[in-house]
Amino acid sequence: MSGFAVARGRYDPQVARRVSGWEKHYLRRAALADFACAIMGVFAAAQLRFGDGVTGTYLALSLALPVAWLGALWLAGGYDVRFIGTGSDEFRKVLNAGVGLTAAIAIFSYAINIELSRGYLLIALPSTTTFDLIIRYTIRRRLHRQRTAGRCLLSMVAVGHEAAVTNLVKELGRDRYHGLTVVGACVADPSQCDEVAGVPVYGGLDDVTAAVHAFGADTVAVLACPEMDGIRLRSLAWELQKTGTDLCVSPALLDVAGPRTTIRPTAGLTLLHVDHPQLSGTRLVLKDLFDRCVAAAALILLFPLMAVIGTMIRLHDRGPALFTQARVGKDGRIFRIYKFRTMVVEAEQRREELRASRDTDEIRFKLRKDPRVTKLGAHLRRWSMDELPQLLNVLLGDMSLVGPRPDLLDDAAKYADHVRRRLVVKPGITGLWQVNGRSDLSSEESVRLDLRYVENWSFALDLQIMCKTISAMVGKTGAY
Repeated sequence: MSGFAVARGRYDPQVARRVSGWEKHYLRRAALADFACAIMGVFAAAQLRFGDGVTGTYLALSLALPVAWLGALWLAGGYDVRFIGTGSDEFRKVLNAGVGLTAAIAIFSYAINIELSRGYLLIALPSTTTFDLIIRYTIRRRLHRQRTAGRCLLSMVAVGHEAAVTNLVKELGRDRYHGLTVVGACVADPSQCDEVAGVPVYGGLDDVTAAVHAFGADTVAVLACPEMDGIRLRSLAWELQKTGTDLCVSPALLDVAGPRTTIRPTAGLTLLHVDHPQLSGTRLVLKDLFDRCVAAAALILLFPLMAVIGTMIRLHDRGPALFTQARVGKDGRIFRIYKFRTMVVEAEQRREELRASRDTDEIRFKLRKDPRVTKLGAHLRRWSMDELPQLLNVLLGDMSLVGPRPDLLDDAAKYADHVRRRLVVKPGITGLWQVNGRSDLSSEESVRLDLRYVENWSFALDLQIMCKTISAMVGKTGAY
């Protein structure tokens, strides 16, 4: 089916995005869980505020609140299929529903002059919101497990150059919990290949709609591709709208500066304005203060565990418990990093020998089965326990809790000019690449994630990465 033939078809602006069976089941399950959370919140408020029984106005309010909670979630977008399993977006909508419903009840009671117990409302609505966040997280984790097993996935047709499509296939294949799987591709020059990263190539940029029908795709992802200009992209959007197929666009600019871009109409043109990253000022002072306070508290709490680990290492092979090494920090400043020793004592002397035998020129040298790692060290690495002494580096101001990993001097000397950008912030104990595959990532992928962090840093992003670090440590993926 040619693009011209589709474009001449009947235009129906009412076609909605197709909702699959598993998505309907997920939303029904979420709605039932939301209703149950509201009942628990109301019950908790009634018991704590009134004790034995609820009558009159509060009985009616207790019966109405669960229904009102579902309505508030619906208005906040809590049942929008686009945000199924997306974590922060889904949680934000639950919080917005809680705030919105609280405000609506306050305004309504004031308007009709009803005296409501503030204690009742301050228990019912916050507890409902808290219960719902917990249950939504539980449901989302179950969905992620299903997606990892190959179920509950949305199919996607990738559009762009071969290299961009390859990167997308690899990323989605590595982290299947995102819920997307590439089933076909349309590339700029289809005559050069029949498949990309194991995905069949259907045709060129004019064959996207036909590819969607052929593969039964739910989504089209247009990657950075100069040939896909505004006119072509607009026509594709119109064609996909008729079938309810989602369209995602990923310009190269957004890979680095996505959160810092705003749309500004100028002289009849739609321009993307890119704000400069905020890498200095009050926010960085607060980040440093937060890092040091958390590091100090963690060192106090974890000192018994660290003492046990250090003793075990000493008893294991009579070598030193700690390992120190020169690393490159912010602005190229050299500092000594502290770690629990996980390798044999003579590991550094054998490093170049092993590197030469692998004949690799990657920036970071990492072996899945490194013969220098001790048996105890393998267990420590698997749970990332070897990183605990770096809390001392954070307390001393050499490192941050979140940031790019500090590289060796020899590795930093190989940086290309654009890679040196990662040195404008303090290195961190954890970072984007640690929660997106850890050592399973190639050097190029880890550097790309480090640069994305530097360009898009925010305090909220740090908190998100720290929460995901716990999941990464439990999952033990890429830990070696």
